[in-house]
Amino acid sequence: MAFLVFSLSNLALTLFAAIITAFISPAAAGSGIPEVKAYLNGVDAPGILSIRTLIVKIVGSIAAVSSSLLVGKAGPMVHTGSCIAALFGQGGSRRYGLTWKWLRFFKNDRDRRDLVTCGSAAGIAAAFRAPVGGVLFALEEMASWWRSALLWRAFFTTAVVAIILRALIDVCLSGKCGLFGKGGLIMFDVYSANVSYHLADVPPVLALGVIGGILGSFYNFLLVKVLKVYNLVNEKGTFYKIFIACTISIFTSCLLFGLPWLVSCQSCPSDASEDCPTIGRSGNYKKFQCPPGHYNDLASLIFNTNDDAIRNLFSKNTDSEFQLSTMLIFFVTCFILSIFSYGIVAPAGLFVPVIVTGASYGRFIGMLIGSWGNLSHGLYAVLGAASFLGGSMRMTVSLCVIILELTNNLLLLPLIMVVLLVSKTVADAFNGNVYDLIMKVKGFPYLETHAEPYMRQLTVADVVSGPLQLCHGIEKVGNIVHILKTTMHHGFPVIDESPHSESPVLYGLILRAHLIALLKKKAFLCTPVQLGADAFRHFSSDDFAKKGLGNVDKIEDIELTDEEMEMFLDLHPFTNASPYTVVDTMSLAKALILFREVGLRHLLVIPKISSV
Repeated sequence: MAFLVFSLSNLALTLFAAIITAFISPAAAGSGIPEVKAYLNGVDAPGILSIRTLIVKIVGSIAAVSSSLLVGKAGPMVHTGSCIAALFGQGGSRRYGLTWKWLRFFKNDRDRRDLVTCGSAAGIAAAFRAPVGGVLFALEEMASWWRSALLWRAFFTTAVVAIILRALIDVCLSGKCGLFGKGGLIMFDVYSANVSYHLADVPPVLALGVIGGILGSFYNFLLVKVLKVYNLVNEKGTFYKIFIACTISIFTSCLLFGLPWLVSCQSCPSDASEDCPTIGRSGNYKKFQCPPGHYNDLASLIFNTNDDAIRNLFSKNTDSEFQLSTMLIFFVTCFILSIFSYGIVAPAGLFVPVIVTGASYGRFIGMLIGSWGNLSHGLYAVLGAASFLGGSMRMTVSLCVIILELTNNLLLLPLIMVVLLVSKTVADAFNGNVYDLIMKVKGFPYLETHAEPYMRQLTVADVVSGPLQLCHGIEKVGNIVHILKTTMHHGFPVIDESPHSESPVLYGLILRAHLIALLKKKAFLCTPVQLGADAFRHFSSDDFAKKGLGNVDKIEDIELTDEEMEMFLDLHPFTNASPYTVVDTMSLAKALILFREVGLRHLLVIPKISSV
């Protein structure tokens, strides 16, 4: 009866999360960090930051985490923060009646990108109650383009998050939140006492980093293989997506309920800090079919929230609480389940599963070393989590600060730094960052920070492809419509030729959205003459503001008569007359660095010597 209640509850929650994700917003599936990272790199995938995705992400993440699937909520919280920021950046949502006039100042690409960066920092700050870690995470992992003003804006955002969290936790500590808030939100405050370690403890810590790097890279390798298999199955239709989710849920329930039978019961410690065994609530000592006065240590990890399981693994003075076989079984289970749970059609994060898996492997290593070292098993669990995070996610500074803010002890800093650096260095020899690998599987183009060596041997002229689509300073309406209908480019060079210029000269760049806005207003000319400043009489700044998600005007929606097609448009007043340009002999590596570091959308290539 207990198994039926457990498995059916998990199945119902998983099914609910899968259905709302598959039918309402497929973009809400997965972590969301790869999508936001791709957006900040310049790839605006459809629907990833819409209000529909936001709602499904919140509700689906609650259901998925509650369903005993080994998934986290840190990734979905980053995506949630970014969705809220994007909605502010587009002035709210007209469809749902959530608009504010003062938000129109942010309706441009740069401000929206900055807001999304701050939103991702707020997500990590809220998930781990780590405001400084959130800022560093946005800087190190998410943002492709950073400036000093963005640093204090992100810091201000995470500071507000920390204050609000503190206020909510105080309410919960007064007993008004049930099981929600005793001890804070994912706050593993387990090392407030002094930690002493010696030179003899360094070799095991280095070994922990090496093993963590190897395991982390192997984890990434398996995750990519599983995601590719899931993609093949998902292409067959929505039914198959939901079927995979339900299958994984049933498999997880069977595994979690069956594995505790494999380990023996242990007698309750005489100096236990809480009731042993714990029945009817979360705690460290689950009875699970054991006789009175005994507890099942594996069930104590499995039938708890991920947060409580991590707190149990990190806790000090518990060296005798877990058996060696328990740690091995729990590590292998978490390693496998977190890989298979991630790719299902439901919001699912990777941070917490990786921390749980790393903590169990670290504690297992600590139990093997035993009395040979001075470090407690709980400290090995912290270092194991750090090494596995470093091996999988390849971040150093942000992870170090997040773990320090989680464990609330600055004395761990040297050991965590060493472990993260070693695990990242080892893992980099095998494959890439887990989020970069997921981006490749999902098909998001990503511009790397560094140029490949072969790019130094090429010039920009070697990679230019044609035919070039361009507009003249005064262009016939029919030609503009033809260019917009036959290409998907978002920017077009504007050229001045005779009689407006003695020789062909580059005047500037005009955006696709601006051309469509001009066609929509139908401020056409009967003769090809320059208007100058008079052209702005028919337009307001709102006509050229960045459109909200799903509100982009399309050329197919604009109806023009044959007579209008023969008329002219003066593009000079609406053209960016100072676009970034490079000569065709410039090194491709230099052009890539310029494009990425300045955060460009378009880079114009002009001949070094005019052919005219």
